[in-house]
Amino acid sequence: MHALLIYFLLGTATMTKHATGTFEVQMISQSENANDGNTLARMTGEKQFHGAIEGTSKVEMLSAVTATKGSAAYVAIERVLATLDGRTGTFVLQHSGTMTRGTPMLSVTVVPDSGTGRLAGISGSMTIKIEDGKHFYDFEYTMGGK
Repeated sequence: MHALLIYFLLGTATMTKHATGTFEVQMISQSENANDGNTLARMTGEKQFHGAIEGTSKVEMLSAVTATKGSAAYVAIERVLATLDGRTGTFVLQHSGTMTRGTPMLSVTVVPDSGTGRLAGISGSMTIKIEDGKHFYDFEYTMGGK
């Protein structure tokens, strides 16, 4: 009863949800610069999402690969156009990934206030796994009121 009263007083309630599924990605190298054992690259790409997220995205990525096997980093911005939980719209993801001698660390988060259409107010983060060459996502998100 207390939670219901708070909901009515505030006018909004947020509940964390999970969206899972798969995606295919195609990346195209736009430029590459190798110097002193470090390679810098710029790539563009497209994704096709399946599962709880149905839609597409466009990706802009910068990467650095070092001379040390398994050490690299990338940053990317990704604009997603999709249907999620019956809502259609867009939102932007910010990627920041590093790999230290084969040990990965990845952060993928929704850019604040980037949601449009029926996805306005979305926030959250995404986990990406690659197994046997197949890409999987687990998207934890909330839909805030605007």
